[in-house]
Amino acid sequence: MRSAAACVGCLMAVGLLCAAPQTPADARLRQQLSSLFPSAASFSTKGGDPPHYKALGPAVTADSPSILGYAFWTTELEPLERGYDGPIKMLVGVDPKGVLAGVVVVEHNEPYGNFSIEPPRFAAQFRGKSIRDPFKVGADIDAVSRATITITSAARAVRNSARRVARQLLPPPPAQGPP
Repeated sequence: MRSAAACVGCLMAVGLLCAAPQTPADARLRQQLSSLFPSAASFSTKGGDPPHYKALGPAVTADSPSILGYAFWTTELEPLERGYDGPIKMLVGVDPKGVLAGVVVVEHNEPYGNFSIEPPRFAAQFRGKSIRDPFKVGADIDAVSRATITITSAARAVRNSARRVARQLLPPPPAQGPP
């Protein structure tokens, strides 16, 4: 009886830990966020719709920090893009002008990931890219390898999630006048 109660207690504790929201206090998450926004003074907890973290710079006023950008998980936004063998979890950063701060490939189940999306050059090609770009593999996105299903899905996940976040959180771009 005592061991059954101990097992139930352990399971409840594990469940609470797994259900706890991710916060930038997690060392690995903090490092990933910092790789996207190295000049950020701090990061908010995840919140909002769509779920995101704010990269915060120095305070503009005494109680108002400047927002350097937003970071979000591609797997938390709809529609969920899937690679060859399941979802590809990426942390994406976008600045207030709609330019990607970077991409961190965190988790995938791809059988050929070690030569498609895992090499640093895959994620590196997104830094500085506008969310208004087409994200077409072979045109403005390098295929990096022959794993086209995975590469195409990952590029689409970055594009679609960044555009969704931009529609919800960023001001519209200024209208361009006649030439």
